[in-house]
Amino acid sequence: MLGVNPETLVKFGAVSSQTAAEMVNGALAHSDADCAIAVTGIAGPDGGTAEKPVGTVFIAWAYKDRDVKVVQKKLTGNRHQIRRQTVKIALEGVEL
Repeated sequence: MLGVNPETLVKFGAVSSQTAAEMVNGALAHSDADCAIAVTGIAGPDGGTAEKPVGTVFIAWAYKDRDVKVVQKKLTGNRHQIRRQTVKIALEGVEL
């Protein structure tokens, strides 16, 4: 439903700014919403790598009349804490 290009996943991985941007654009395109948020990341406790350690998240915002904004964050804590921080950042980033 989000329309992420399989080539994007192969080239950049599921946890990347490119994937987050395609996710948020797909969410916006396939809904009647005026804005959308997409998140991809590694909340742990496993799954991290040297390049993308646990706590790496990408958050994307899209609006029908603006360019997509994507940020990368390196968060700390356990899985629950990383997920809570991510949601807080994502919601605080919404521009009304």
